[in-house]
Amino acid sequence: MTTLYGIKNCDTMKKARSWLEQQQIPYQFIDYRVDGLTAGQLQSFAAQCGWQNLLNTRGTTYRQLPQSDKAQLTEQKALALMLAQPAMIKRPLLVHNGEHHLGFKPDDYQQIFGLNT
Repeated sequence: MTTLYGIKNCDTMKKARSWLEQQQIPYQFIDYRVDGLTAGQLQSFAAQCGWQNLLNTRGTTYRQLPQSDKAQLTEQKALALMLAQPAMIKRPLLVHNGEHHLGFKPDDYQQIFGLNT
């Protein structure tokens, strides 16, 4: 089973979904904004990927946070921010065969799915 987590309108998400479809790889897409995200799911993602890796500090949502929210960021504080504003979660998050992979690069996906170039 393959699951792709993210936000539908994100350009990187569109690229990842297009790649999976071109390779005819079946997957389930979970949109954080539409389908929701539980604290338990987010904690599980953080345990697998590391909360620092999961937090998208390059995105507009994070950059627009008040400095007080960014100061002395702990895992608990970061998870609360990501849960409140899922756009702060790095995407896509691909879960395939129980392994979690952040971001999208075609070469990485080829390796994950064992496809030869």
